[in-house]
Amino acid sequence: MAIPDKRIDPRLLASAQAEFMKHGYLKAELKTICENADITTGAVYKRYKGKEDLFNAVVENIVNELNNFVESRSNTDFSAFSDDEIYNSCEMSYESMMPLFKLLYKNRETVSLLIDKAAGTRYENFNHEYVTKMSYAYEQFYYEAYKRGLAHAEVTREEFHVLISSFWTCVCEPIIHDMSWEQIEEHCRIVCRFFNWQDVIMLKKGDENNV
Repeated sequence: MAIPDKRIDPRLLASAQAEFMKHGYLKAELKTICENADITTGAVYKRYKGKEDLFNAVVENIVNELNNFVESRSNTDFSAFSDDEIYNSCEMSYESMMPLFKLLYKNRETVSLLIDKAAGTRYENFNHEYVTKMSYAYEQFYYEAYKRGLAHAEVTREEFHVLISSFWTCVCEPIIHDMSWEQIEEHCRIVCRFFNWQDVIMLKKGDENNV
């Protein structure tokens, strides 16, 4: 059995990414991808089941990184936090938000593919599914704060989903619109001012509750 030449993989994926970026998944042509990578269609099918499998390979790394990012927060044991830690962890700050913006900017082309050009693939509902995961992470924090009497607003799961959808859109739009890094840094500051989660859930410090 012939062993596939691994040296062609980088240029195949680069050609696929360029074609998907230009036309989106549905209108991208496998033939064009092959021509621009200077390989045969047969060579593609030795590696991938078809165009969608190739698209999945292009976005695989950023999908994994984003999932790891939100899962690390979903798996946080907030019950082990002190009241002060609960209060401070809800504060939106430039420093706390920058890791996410850096991740998205570093992978801006594949992020754009994933959230704006994935119609027709298994990732066409990625935004909705990712917002659901993010909402779960925020809910876990909220439930712990509410249980301790630190959060005073009653916020439903549906409301969290709406708010996180808006938040995720605000985070992603600069990437889709190809903002410069300097613009994204300023956008991060604006997002932190706009999404004041402490006010959303009416979070107060323990000593404020006794006033």
